Amino acid sequence: MAKNIMDTLRERGFIKQTVYEDELYEMLGKESVPFYIGFDPTADSLHVGHFLALMAMSHMQKAGHKPIVLIGGGTAKIGDPSGRTDMRQMMTNDIINHNCECFKVQMSKFFSFEGDNAAVMVNNADWIDKLNFIEFIRDIGRHFSVNQMLTAECFKQRMERGLSFLEFNYMPLQAYDFLYLYQKYGCKLECGGDDQWSNILAGANLIRVKEHKPAFAMTFQLLTTSEGKKMGKTQKGAVWLDPAKTSPYEFYQYWRNIGDQDVEKCLKLLTFMPLDEIKELCKFQDERINEAKKRLAFEVTKIVHGEDEANKAQSQAEAAFGGASDDLPEKKVPKECVNICDILVSIGACKSKSEARSIIAGGGVKIEDMQVPDFSYNVTDEMLQNGFILHKGKKVHVRVLAE
Repeated sequence: MAKNIMDTLRERGFIKQTVYEDELYEMLGKESVPFYIGFDPTADSLHVGHFLALMAMSHMQKAGHKPIVLIGGGTAKIGDPSGRTDMRQMMTNDIINHNCECFKVQMSKFFSFEGDNAAVMVNNADWIDKLNFIEFIRDIGRHFSVNQMLTAECFKQRMERGLSFLEFNYMPLQAYDFLYLYQKYGCKLECGGDDQWSNILAGANLIRVKEHKPAFAMTFQLLTTSEGKKMGKTQKGAVWLDPAKTSPYEFYQYWRNIGDQDVEKCLKLLTFMPLDEIKELCKFQDERINEAKKRLAFEVTKIVHGEDEANKAQSQAEAAFGGASDDLPEKKVPKECVNICDILVSIGACKSKSEARSIIAGGGVKIEDMQVPDFSYNVTDEMLQNGFILHKGKKVHVRVLAE
């Protein structure tokens, strides 16, 4: 095999924690290793937080290892307590199944399902739904120490408000997933975000105890800003991979506008660009860093939405700053929506009228080249009919017209 994938992942900043690292490094350097990452279908789309794990899986497959994509149709019925202060909302089977199908469509563009190390996609509902509770706790549950489980990071926040017995079963079930995949596919490694460390480690330990065979855990850095805040949140909510929830233009703009200190890290984690090219692009920490941001936005949008949509989003972004209205994204409003505050709320640029009034009072809203004077300003019927360019701050630039 070529370069050891652990070296690649470390150089690009993915790896946070591992267990039995020397043994894992040796194994990944000499054989094709089946590995898996689980994704609970808690929504009908993947989001930016999932994207980092998908990129890591793609790198690993390119290095010759076999990805197993696990959709948590079974574990979603419990809800992962990791990082939560409250219990997740219970979902019906129909919603879970719908979300699973949406995930499959989105994930299919990241992996190859052909060849010697073809990716496999599985749904843990296929085996979890068939479990007999008494048999499970006798066969699997007896290997888990309650005292040890209560010290796990994934349970700590839930302990403050009360950890339900339902959620307490999440760790053994996720560990059982690893055991099942080991037995069926020879899976030797589970990966995931670092907030999953306790759950992933439990699975590796279960295999070692029950099968007396080596099994490994590896977690990746969470996608955070230089201040430690999770990336992927905007005023409108999460940044989704589904173009119907976050348009390619909005997706592009999110990456175009990230902080200067985060550009190099994101280029390493979220693109396939060579490291020396990234270093050269990010060597400046003045206004020239904007070129790196543009490249980041284009490359990430191309991976998620395709090259055509990336080119279109780039053209729209350049038009927003250059004044070419033909390439700007369009937002339609009801023809009776003439007040500027109503328009800002209607197109999703502001969450409320009070927010709109505040931004207008601060001089943050323009129509064409004219600053909107106050929140009582109304556009004309002719403006709505013909369309006009609306600017909110430095990031929102759209062409508004009547439905």
